[in-house]
Amino acid sequence: GEFEAGISKNGQTREHALLAFTLGVKQLIVGVNKMDSTEPPYSEPRFEEIKKEVSSYIKKIGYNPAAVAFVPISGWHGDNMLEPSTKMPWFKGWLVERKEGKAEGKCLIEALDAILPPARPTDKPLRLPLQDVYKIGGIGTVPVGRVETGVLKPGTIVVFAPANITTEVKSVEMHHEALQEAVPGDNVGFNVKNVS
Repeated sequence: GEFEAGISKNGQTREHALLAFTLGVKQLIVGVNKMDSTEPPYSEPRFEEIKKEVSSYIKKIGYNPAAVAFVPISGWHGDNMLEPSTKMPWFKGWLVERKEGKAEGKCLIEALDAILPPARPTDKPLRLPLQDVYKIGGIGTVPVGRVETGVLKPGTIVVFAPANITTEVKSVEMHHEALQEAVPGDNVGFNVKNVS
């Protein structure tokens, strides 16, 4: 079936799980979809089989399966999406155990709500890896990237590494709107003085 294709050696399920881990995604939710299409429909053994196989694979990558919510769902029919489904009385809910504490629930929305937001350290020095640099006529040089730590605001003196160029930030924009300050998580463009 589709699950077997996805979890096979070059399958998309494996690829996405590995990509997520490699890109630094720390928290994972596994929604086992199309439960309405199992044989028989809403089959507990089929869910358990998939959960076991996915757990084994994500553990090899580096995730802790105990910290991952596994939720049997049917996106088409809405089962276990926003409220518990009557079609899977065998599903007693998901439980996540992590050092920050436990979380539990019955449906996908609760698993999403249980995701812990990442720390956004504004107290640390400014770090903003650049994704690109634009040269805009009449404006000048506009580096763009996401603030990882610290705060960026007009008037800030910044140093570009590895070139070791120091300059002042003239303005900061996000989605074409001027910002008084950008904090971790913000994707911004900023105008700098005398840098080409």
